[in-house]
Amino acid sequence: MSGNSQSTPRVAAIVGPYLSGKTSLMESLLFVAGALPRKGTVKEGNTVGDASLEAKARQMSVEASLAACTYQGEAWTLIDCPGSVEFSQEGAHALMAADIAVVVCDPDPNRALMVAPTLKFLDDHQVPHVVFVNKMEAPGSGGKLKDVMNALQQVSERPLVLVEVPIRDGEQITGYVDLISEHAYKYEAGKDADLMQMPESVVPEELEARQVLLEKLADFDDHLMEELLSDMAPSFEEVSEDMAKDVQADLLVPVFFGSADKDAGVRRLFQALCDEAPRVEATAARLGIPEGKETLVQVIKTVHAQHVGKLSISRVWRGEVVDGTSLAGNRVSGINKLFGSQQLKQPKAGAGEIVALGRMDEVHTSEGLSPSARVELDWPAPMQPMLALSLHTVKSGDDVKLSLSLQKLCEEDASLQVEQNAETQERILWGQGEVHLKCALDRLKSRFGLDVNHHPPMVPYRETFTKGTKIHGRHKHQTGGHGQFGDVWFEIKPLPRGSGFVFEERIVGGVVPRNFFGAIEHGVVDWMKRGPLGFPVVDIHVALVDGSYHTVDSSDMAFKTAARIGMSEGAPLCHPVLLEPISEVHIAVPSEFTPKAQRLVTGRRGGQVLGFDARPGWTGWDVVSAYIPQAEMSDVIVELRSLTMGVGSFTWAFHHLQELVGRDADKVVEARKATKAPA
Repeated sequence: MSGNSQSTPRVAAIVGPYLSGKTSLMESLLFVAGALPRKGTVKEGNTVGDASLEAKARQMSVEASLAACTYQGEAWTLIDCPGSVEFSQEGAHALMAADIAVVVCDPDPNRALMVAPTLKFLDDHQVPHVVFVNKMEAPGSGGKLKDVMNALQQVSERPLVLVEVPIRDGEQITGYVDLISEHAYKYEAGKDADLMQMPESVVPEELEARQVLLEKLADFDDHLMEELLSDMAPSFEEVSEDMAKDVQADLLVPVFFGSADKDAGVRRLFQALCDEAPRVEATAARLGIPEGKETLVQVIKTVHAQHVGKLSISRVWRGEVVDGTSLAGNRVSGINKLFGSQQLKQPKAGAGEIVALGRMDEVHTSEGLSPSARVELDWPAPMQPMLALSLHTVKSGDDVKLSLSLQKLCEEDASLQVEQNAETQERILWGQGEVHLKCALDRLKSRFGLDVNHHPPMVPYRETFTKGTKIHGRHKHQTGGHGQFGDVWFEIKPLPRGSGFVFEERIVGGVVPRNFFGAIEHGVVDWMKRGPLGFPVVDIHVALVDGSYHTVDSSDMAFKTAARIGMSEGAPLCHPVLLEPISEVHIAVPSEFTPKAQRLVTGRRGGQVLGFDARPGWTGWDVVSAYIPQAEMSDVIVELRSLTMGVGSFTWAFHHLQELVGRDADKVVEARKATKAPA
């Protein structure tokens, strides 16, 4: 890593869709900064950004990776964010901590839509950002640049503006013209681009593109507008200052291009970050972090590292953190600057830096910490889970270890959630998709030594009655001493859906003493945990209308047993029917995919489209509302992403129970009997 800089360190998050080349771009940025003697590649699994076993196995980023460096005397922390939408929570956290974002995309206008969710997040949170169109070494890419710009503008709320135009040799891009300085440069492998004479063939395109650039800057600067109207040429300094001011205020988005693999255009990009990214004080103000004199850090990521323990990766918003001092009652035990999987120990960290603080076991991601108190700071809410797996340990006795390990994984990744289902006795891990969950399972094995079996969770079916009846329940048992005697008569009837359970006593004349009523109701409730079809019973009314007792042999236990007997004998006469849970689902997609989303719903058994409307706050997006049986929800997110280039999403919640009859119901009941699931 390079030496320390005297300037306030800044943070750039590198974001964009899967396969756009973010990890390669960070590798190139580190290389041109002198932080790497040679570059690694994603294919070879030796990049700084993809250091984990899970990332190397998949040749894709699965978590945010940080690397500190300096470029032209400016200190930086670069954050390589995962491109897969299944790991979007990681990217959101990184963007909250960043001064500026680099949005990476490839030169295919048809894939510009994949950048839409990222740009929307940046625009909503007013995060300054630039766009880097990568992979421009591909033949014909230069001719697509205008189409890419138009496609990107369709999904950006902020105006986009080219700050350079390509110099071509046939189909290959060999250099660029900087529209701010109006200097032309020729790409040279492994070093800075060489200044060159601007080719005559590029002049018309350069003049047109520069005029567009100046006009967009003039939208936010009256003085520049007056100069343009007077046909005065603004100075280089004025244009540079306007660009920096507008980027820092998130008023417009400069667009660069190049090739991370070839290091083409990367130095120009890094220079722009140095010129235009805000300092930590401005970022803290944008985030609404309260002013003060005390040191303030915020935990942006938690890692449970092997052989090291818990690391709280934190940004210092103000002040200075010294090893051994206390933050909100937690002693800092080790301060490390990060470079991928490497950690460089240092005695202190100042404002702007991102460092890993060791052994702060009582602090959690998102918390602000000062020497005297914890400070509540804004932070993205955990994403709603989309897919679930039921987990079971392979080795007996590993249950406690599994619980603790899952707790650590969820602390590292807020988009993972664990549910302990009391009804089905399942431990359920919820995540954002197949890759997300499989990655979590791999971590359980590689980091915690846990092998687990998994399968889709059981659906929480219910059952109810469709007819009423009157039934007698009698329990009599003689043991030689005190016996057991309980005798009840029930009237049972179904209730409207969603009514729950109602117990009523209509005893006349004290044939059953009042002190046994509670035991009788408890017996009914206990029986309802597993009805004749094998599932909990809901929406019924049970009235105690008659019975008898014995002054010596009657007891709470005897009447509870009599109640269970009565319900067991009466239930088949009430024509039990299976109920399945129905989810209300709201599917968000670009309008061009709305018909596909509707077909996805109607293609599911029992799927019902309720309608669609414009997505609030999103131009050109719709929300399709629907009912889908929970049993049909398991792979909805997988199919939806396949249909929508990965940008579709949905929210869901339980809505109601609905009768399930015929062969589908028979299959569920037979499967339940086969599992012998506990009540």
